[in-house]
Amino acid sequence: MQVKIAYQPSYALALVGLAANESVIAESGAMVSMTSNIAIQTSGRAATGGGGILKALKRSMLGGESFFMNSFTAQGGPGEVTFAPTLPGDIISLPLAGPSIIIQRSSYLASSPTVAIDTSWQGFKGFFGGESMFMLKASGQGEVLVNSFGAIHEIPLAGPYIVDTGHIVAFDETLTFQVKKVGSWKATFFSGEGLVTVFNGRGRLWIQSRNPSAFGHTIGGKLPPRRG
Repeated sequence: MQVKIAYQPSYALALVGLAANESVIAESGAMVSMTSNIAIQTSGRAATGGGGILKALKRSMLGGESFFMNSFTAQGGPGEVTFAPTLPGDIISLPLAGPSIIIQRSSYLASSPTVAIDTSWQGFKGFFGGESMFMLKASGQGEVLVNSFGAIHEIPLAGPYIVDTGHIVAFDETLTFQVKKVGSWKATFFSGEGLVTVFNGRGRLWIQSRNPSAFGHTIGGKLPPRRG
């Protein structure tokens, strides 16, 4: 699988080249275009690491992802599939060969069939951080495509680091984290910063330059009220 990313960072498009009989797994609705020799198979088993329907249902209900995943396979020769996220932003390809990667639930885009995607329980610390209690865990070997709202910034960590919860894209499983207040409860509610995530340990952290929730609140406040 050969991956090229075009039009970064605002409106990134992932171009995935496949050899004959090679496949790529993607989130439902992520495909933009493909060559005519690409066959699509839709299944609840795709990208679950062989866990079957129950595991796919768990990822759908708890991870916020679609129950169905699409498998794209090049037949009779090489082929190409392009993918893009719903929101404008960047895409990066993360080679996975060592520690697992934890992915914010809406940032998963596509992956090699050899990569297992499963839900990762983040406990009540994720709930109080204003995000989902579940994130996705990518493990195995292969490529994982993740997307962001805005640009993606990689941070190599070797100690404590603080990130707004709405800006997290993904991080190495070797990192630990806690969700905390910015300061006092007064500062948390009136500073506009909300709660933050404090990461610790050694590993990589990827953040996005824009916050989808904050953007949605801003746009929503400017829309006319619904009638009826």
